[in-house]
Amino acid sequence: MPELKTKIKEYRARFGMKQGELAEKVGVRRETIIRLERGQYNPSLKLAMDIAKVFGTDVEDLFSFSDN
Repeated sequence: MPELKTKIKEYRARFGMKQGELAEKVGVRRETIIRLERGQYNPSLKLAMDIAKVFGTDVEDLFSFSDN
């Protein structure tokens, strides 16, 4: 089964942003951001696009799938 890879944590660090701040900007709970960063949650297309917009990047730069 493909595994979700994400660069959200890296982007947050670049922007000096905490998980709670990102969660507030995209309208989700902090726990959702935590699960996204751990690859434990597959975001909706809208959420993925909202996160990418916050960082001024493409969804493909933030999320990818890899085969184990």
